[in-house]
Amino acid sequence: MSALTPDPPPPGTPPAGQPGYDALAELYDRTFPGPWQRPLDRHAVDAFADGLPRGGTILDLGCGTGHVTVELAFRGFHTIGVDPSARMLQIARKRYPRRTWIAGDARYPAAEAAVREAGPVSGILARFSLIHVPPEELPAVLESWAAHTEPGCHVLLSFQALLEPELDVEEFPHVVAPAWRWNPSSLARALDEAGFGETWRVIVCPDDDHPYPECHLCAVRA
Repeated sequence: MSALTPDPPPPGTPPAGQPGYDALAELYDRTFPGPWQRPLDRHAVDAFADGLPRGGTILDLGCGTGHVTVELAFRGFHTIGVDPSARMLQIARKRYPRRTWIAGDARYPAAEAAVREAGPVSGILARFSLIHVPPEELPAVLESWAAHTEPGCHVLLSFQALLEPELDVEEFPHVVAPAWRWNPSSLARALDEAGFGETWRVIVCPDDDHPYPECHLCAVRA
């Protein structure tokens, strides 16, 4: 990877919390130059977006270098990208300087002025980001979403799935950081306990580039 001199973070930016993604940000950006790895990724986000009011605010938690955040902005949404990796956000800010990028983790960034000024959030997107939340911390993360959203807020989770019915969650090897894959029904129960009822899910089979099944799971705030 090339060593690039980082720009100073904007005033008030909290410290980054994902050194693994900082170290691999340039490689990640070259490896994933667009928003979609597989067609069903795009279709899942399309279905999620179709359920939201145009002009509504979407939080993209774990936005990485920002491709999906900007795709949704092009569709007429007000989007805010949130990521713990300072280097990933730096790439996003350089490529898409007119968009809003916030340093933060999977919890709802309620203290951020940009989020407060945006008004009610109509959608939360977490694509392959909750996998890095330790299972014992996940309920508090989902409760933070529920505490700061209104009924009707949609969420879309994408994650490596665990399909053995007797297992809820299992750690799996990940090149960047500790990660866990979830049984979709177990994660749906955790969402339900936090106040989000499942509306649909799609399971994608493994292939040569994806060793685990993947799930796209949508739910709505009751």
